[in-house]
Amino acid sequence: MADSDGGIGSSTIWFLFCELYKQPGKIALITGGNRGIGLRIVKKLVECEIEVILGVRNPIDSRKAVEAYLEHANIPFGSCKLHFEQLDIGNMKSVREFAAKIKTKFDKIHLLINNAGVMSVPFKLTAEGFESHMAINYYGHFLLTHLLLPQLKAAGTADCKARVVNVSSCVHKIGEIDYKDINKVKNYYPADAYNQSKLAQVLFAKYLTLIFEEEGLPILANSLHPGVVNTDLFEHSSTNYIPWIRALLFKNPEEGSRTVVYAAISPKLETRSGCYLSNCREASSHRYWNNSVQCEKLFNFTCDTLGIDDFFYKRN
Repeated sequence: MADSDGGIGSSTIWFLFCELYKQPGKIALITGGNRGIGLRIVKKLVECEIEVILGVRNPIDSRKAVEAYLEHANIPFGSCKLHFEQLDIGNMKSVREFAAKIKTKFDKIHLLINNAGVMSVPFKLTAEGFESHMAINYYGHFLLTHLLLPQLKAAGTADCKARVVNVSSCVHKIGEIDYKDINKVKNYYPADAYNQSKLAQVLFAKYLTLIFEEEGLPILANSLHPGVVNTDLFEHSSTNYIPWIRALLFKNPEEGSRTVVYAAISPKLETRSGCYLSNCREASSHRYWNNSVQCEKLFNFTCDTLGIDDFFYKRN
């Protein structure tokens, strides 16, 4: 039973800045929840009695990884409400198929955590012609948010809004959206491509907030920096040559999961949307973060790129 302040009984659980709250009946969807910080996010959501859908590349292997991790943490896998569905977030056809399947099984999605991502990977265009960082980190999550918007609308109420959480990075602050060469075909530098995709996630969350508030929709949208976390996200970075630096200076995956979970469930954010968070606090963002013209420009560009005519289903 939860205390009157929303904590978990007499054994309120604190993860530095992130307090967990029992929320039975809620459904969360996370992309890439089978390793790294995603695995720790799933654990925390399970401890809140939240039903979790994991969109993953390999559902069978992911199920084994999550089961082993939870059992090691003394959480009986059989007691958890978990669903593993195939999703290649960088492939828009896969995103559409995944969303269609989710919509047949779930009328409501209370929490959408856009978590999956890549960093500093070699140059590659997807089958649909998108640069990998933009496809995986941004386009796929943009499309997924659009497709699941009816489920988010249905889940949110005036007192307890649905939430969209974009896992970005502090490097978005030095990112630039290169509309003339969005795929970095002319001049590819992995860090620039990554920074661009992370900035796109932040501006997307901000624009969603503007429209949600304008339309009176019961949905919050925030973005965040989980910290510089020691996960395999850095497998293509120079830190591979000095791994002890990562162990010494980076956050561990559990610490990296805290701000994500805070953004997803904290009552303190129930009236806050369009925020950029770091260490479970609001933080400064890119110079375009509060520029509605720039946010709308990227939003419209992305809709055109993905062939989305009516993102908010206003014509329905």
